[in-house]
Amino acid sequence: MRFDICTLFPEMFKSYLGESILKRAMDADLLSVHFHNIRDYSKDKHKKVDDTPYGGGAGMLMTPQPLYDCIKHAKSVNDGPVVFMTPQGSKLTHTRVKRFVTKYDGLIIVCGRYEGIDQRIRDLLVDFEVSVGDYVLTGGELPAMIMIDAVSRFIPGVLGADESAEEDSFSRRLSGRKEYPHYTKPAKFKGLEVPEVLRSGNHAEIEKWRKRHLR
Repeated sequence: MRFDICTLFPEMFKSYLGESILKRAMDADLLSVHFHNIRDYSKDKHKKVDDTPYGGGAGMLMTPQPLYDCIKHAKSVNDGPVVFMTPQGSKLTHTRVKRFVTKYDGLIIVCGRYEGIDQRIRDLLVDFEVSVGDYVLTGGELPAMIMIDAVSRFIPGVLGADESAEEDSFSRRLSGRKEYPHYTKPAKFKGLEVPEVLRSGNHAEIEKWRKRHLR
């Protein structure tokens, strides 16, 4: 899976993508993330990328020219859909994440800033508008990271065991399946002990215990 990110702040991604599962997946060429700095495409001599909105109002809007040229360049190297991260979009769900992976080999993710982007960019180039929740952030970079992380879990090989994407506790709840309590070392913590049966090595009894404690 190839991700192309259109953003004013590509440096924000480096720490998150440089650790743990996503880093290993990138090192193994299971996914790739490429950045396009919107400011680099500005034709303004001062590299300006925002201006006041027509009709008045608070804040500034991202101007169409730099963003248009940035997205068009991303589209020249990635034939996936253009996804704009915005609170007004459709909520990012487990089902929608899985659909992105099964339908596309790449995604172009647009990160807005200020009060948003010129509507003409949405009309001309955006295929999907996606929200990570009913709240407002200072920009689309954090939502883009969430999108990359969520989508990457369904890419074969990223989690090591491919079934992990469907077998974690959240996925089980989404499918209506109940979950049992989980424990790990140490056996005793703050006066609370791991149930003895889970330490017994008796897999038949462990399975019975888990079924009794589904919730």
